[in-house]
Amino acid sequence: MASPKRPDDEEIDNSSAPLIEHLAELRTRLIWSVLAFVVAMIICFTVWNPIYNFLTRPICTALEGRGQDCGLILLKLQEGFFVAIQISFLGGFILSFPIIAYQLWRFVAPGLYRNEKQAFLPFLIASPVMFFLGAAFAYYVILPMAYDFFLGFQQGPLALPDDPAAATAGKSPMAAIVFQGSVSEYLSLTTKFILAFGLSFQLPVLLTLMGKAGLASADGLASVRKYAVVGILIMAAIVTPPDVVSQVVLFSVIYGLYEISIQLVRRIERKREAELRAQGLWVEDDDKDVEAGTEK
Repeated sequence: MASPKRPDDEEIDNSSAPLIEHLAELRTRLIWSVLAFVVAMIICFTVWNPIYNFLTRPICTALEGRGQDCGLILLKLQEGFFVAIQISFLGGFILSFPIIAYQLWRFVAPGLYRNEKQAFLPFLIASPVMFFLGAAFAYYVILPMAYDFFLGFQQGPLALPDDPAAATAGKSPMAAIVFQGSVSEYLSLTTKFILAFGLSFQLPVLLTLMGKAGLASADGLASVRKYAVVGILIMAAIVTPPDVVSQVVLFSVIYGLYEISIQLVRRIERKREAELRAQGLWVEDDDKDVEAGTEK
């Protein structure tokens, strides 16, 4: 004999359908994202040599400035293959990121209201733009200074071929220190720099989004400015090499982005205030304080 159906069973059955539809939609978006990444990775694998030449341009420029030949070595027999795979992964992610972001937007957008879509879409566009700006800043500004600093610890005639002492006898009283970098280690270091600066440039996007959601205010961000300065200084010391110039440059850029974030959040607050005033829902804080004092 079948057991009687409880009243809650129908609600459970009705609520399970949307969940299954969301999971199916998520699976579809993940499949398209993975396919885009795999295709982009294969494309980058076929042209990994030009990408490698582009990534090694900062170290080659620093070496050429010292009169040294540019060259990296393979420490293991299979290292060249894994270097190509590493470059393919990095290039594939960058190349497929717009498609992945679009799939994320297609999955999230149906659950948002019109005003929420209008608020979220600019941040979805600004995030990759700021990441590429940070990556470009690291590649064109920070990396040349960092590698020139690191190469400054070389010594001997092999490291300084333009030195007049190098033209003398082939023997030197000091042991030469010459850069002979590994391809894999160089690419790992360069990738860390690019990713670190790309993520650092997400600060305005994150703080502005928090201000849009009401999780942060311009006055609150301004009140913790001194703590932000200390935090940015610590991050600059960790991310950049022990070079004062590069640390000052990074601190100036990140702190400037922090100040820009405060102004963006203040602009959002003013716009929100104007909308509430137009609807007649705005209440002045001073009026609240006066009413609270009167009641006391």
